[in-house]
Amino acid sequence: MQTVPLALDLLRGALDLEQTARGYLPHRLPVWAREQYDDPQTDMVDSQPSGVRLVLRTAATEIELDTLPTKRDYIGAPPRPDGVYDVLIDGKLVTQLTAADGDVITIDLTTGATETREGTPQTLRITGLPAAEKIVEIWLPHDETTELVALRTDSLVEPVPSTARRWIHHGSSISHGSNATHPTGTWPALVAAAAGVDLLNLGLGGSAYLQPFYARIIRDTPADLISLKLGINIVNSDSLRLLTFTPAVHGFLDTIRDGHPDTPLLIVSSILCPIHEHTPGPTGWNFEALAAGELRFTATGNPDEVAAGKLTLSVIRAELKRIVAQRALTDPNLHYLDGRTLYCETDNVAHPLLDDLHPDAATHQLMADRFVEHAFSPKGPFASR
Repeated sequence: MQTVPLALDLLRGALDLEQTARGYLPHRLPVWAREQYDDPQTDMVDSQPSGVRLVLRTAATEIELDTLPTKRDYIGAPPRPDGVYDVLIDGKLVTQLTAADGDVITIDLTTGATETREGTPQTLRITGLPAAEKIVEIWLPHDETTELVALRTDSLVEPVPSTARRWIHHGSSISHGSNATHPTGTWPALVAAAAGVDLLNLGLGGSAYLQPFYARIIRDTPADLISLKLGINIVNSDSLRLLTFTPAVHGFLDTIRDGHPDTPLLIVSSILCPIHEHTPGPTGWNFEALAAGELRFTATGNPDEVAAGKLTLSVIRAELKRIVAQRALTDPNLHYLDGRTLYCETDNVAHPLLDDLHPDAATHQLMADRFVEHAFSPKGPFASR
């Protein structure tokens, strides 16, 4: 076995590879953005490599990856499953692996207190691969901070530059992949596979409220297709009012258009979320459910304050639709999709949101199928021209 130097050119879906004391940490945000916006939630979800994968051209029959995950343990809640590593050969899923040990952060949701226990790196072994040259993809866990410690193979490895159209998608925890069971099972990853596009997933859980640095990242990153799924985190955080939301959306789009004046750009509003359709945020923990061992959320805002400018999902959808219609008069490559096209009232009956906020694995597939049907159809905004 020979050691393969870990480098950014072996990764897709990452914008930075930070050398740490114990290995290399892939980031979906560049270093300047992480320094500018020092927020614990954003730091955590940025280090969870949703959509990040090692992509290797090799004739290796054996591959070893030493990895150091960071797991989260919520006091009083059911234990979270270990993160999954999806291994694809020439685009087909052939095996899935997990790393049982690693660092553990214990979180008390009632007080916010945390405690960290350091663990040890784990070795993932992929064996029995065909000896012929092939493209191997190792998709890292979408919801588990993952440091790469070492990569070893029994044959030479080459990076594989992508020739597909690059799709940058920005959104919240649902785009990040919450409640998907494996990294190629998040709805953006499923869309990318079905449509044959190269995904850069800037869906970061709890961290999408029109921060200008996201727009600058998208502006400065090569892209053939761009989508923005906006709304739910703004309500969750109760961070904007209608008076400030509208110019924030315009400013976000203005910045992106500075770098991508003609790139197809699809604005997607939130999927159905009954607790926040007509009730504003902030979103809080449902402590009654927590006492029963369940993680669930609740809306804590007052619907009477909507008239004074507080935001709900229904208000945001109407305003996004209006903004896109106004701008599309001079920007024919700007489009709008009501998120309830991806998940609506009848879907909520068949597949209710598991924690009142996030969809289950089957719904990720449903959303992906509907997004592909809308965006990549022959007359859709992302159709090949």
